[in-house]
Amino acid sequence: MPPRLGALLAVVFWGVSFVATKAAVTEISPTTVIFTRTGIGTLILCAILALRRQPVLPPRDALGALALMGFVGVAFHQLLQAYALTLTSAVSTGWLIGLIPVWSALLAAVLLHERFGPRKIAGLVVGFTGALLVVTRGRLGARLLALPSTRGDLLVLASTVNWALYTVLGHGTIRRLGPTRATAGAMLLGWMMLAPPFVARAGWSEYARLSVPGWSALLFLGVAASALGYLFWYGALERVDASRVAALLYLEPLVTLAAGMVLLAEPVGVTTVAGGLLVLGGVLLVQTG
Repeated sequence: MPPRLGALLAVVFWGVSFVATKAAVTEISPTTVIFTRTGIGTLILCAILALRRQPVLPPRDALGALALMGFVGVAFHQLLQAYALTLTSAVSTGWLIGLIPVWSALLAAVLLHERFGPRKIAGLVVGFTGALLVVTRGRLGARLLALPSTRGDLLVLASTVNWALYTVLGHGTIRRLGPTRATAGAMLLGWMMLAPPFVARAGWSEYARLSVPGWSALLFLGVAASALGYLFWYGALERVDASRVAALLYLEPLVTLAAGMVLLAEPVGVTTVAGGLLVLGGVLLVQTG
């Protein structure tokens, strides 16, 4: 597969994943959704490693780093987003996820002492202005924080900070083990961390409540978003300049917007779209600064 096509498919999978998660958590609990999604993704990635004759189990000296990646980037991150989607829309989530590059740039400035010039500062202001519009939808007042959608949006914002932290934590391990092996190891350990709450709530009993669309959403999350998405994305990064591949991420909120409108019939207000476009504009300024 051409690398850019693979990267584009990964972005489409990730954009639709918020819609699929929203559909799944309307039928079963977020814990069961994420445990099942991660289990399917782990199984596929480990099978790919076996077919490539690479070690399936992670090396002992990398277990600590992979466990941290598994907690931050798999168990905690995906549960945070799944619970957020019980409160807010997939479309709003897709727009807010676009802030991740802004947080990454801030972390690079703080931890790696990279320069944060006027253009990046302007992008920061524009991006967070857009996020404010998406969260408030133009509403102001003391009751705003009491709204379920607002609480959900704030959880999504927290997940964007968490993912930026994960990229910093996982950078060295991914370079050392390779993307497929590192991702499979982190996903395996994250899945093991999700097992206790899944067993505690007898999550398997929830599968009987799933409709055909619910099962379709769950399988899409495990196969496409968790396994193939990572595989295609890192495969493209190994063959094409990172800046050209990363530019495709600007399409992710637009994919979520289209999928949310078509598949979930979510209402989309002018304020939300305007805020989302400001988020993308702010990210563009930060990335080109």
